[in-house]
Amino acid sequence: MTVFAEGAGRARIVTGLLRDGDRVLLCHRRPGRRWFPDVWDLPGGHVEGGEEPAESLVRELREELGITVPVPSGPPLGEVRAATFDMRIWLVEKWSGAPFNAAPDEHDAVAWFETSDLEDLRLAHESYRSIFTAVLAG
Repeated sequence: MTVFAEGAGRARIVTGLLRDGDRVLLCHRRPGRRWFPDVWDLPGGHVEGGEEPAESLVRELREELGITVPVPSGPPLGEVRAATFDMRIWLVEKWSGAPFNAAPDEHDAVAWFETSDLEDLRLAHESYRSIFTAVLAG
């Protein structure tokens, strides 16, 4: 699934949609954050210079959740393109370590959610809801 919005000069973002059976893991962005404050978001971050997006995902999930994931070998599950960023979303179903909030300066909570829990959440991007529902249904 790809969602487009017009704009140029966008940041390159990578995120992981961690699925554990019928649950997905989300991070709550601190209310004081400059971009997308006080919303639930996917773990991930910016692609740094010289990195491939898939390698960035591995680094970001280690930095934010303290887990190790294999470098994705296939295409992203979806993409979100907005005025300020281009985001690639990979489905992650295997990792080592127990996810925890390893970046408390960025997030004030990390939690697992089932489909029924997602309806009332304030999400960083509205397109997430349909992506999460499709992943949890399949």
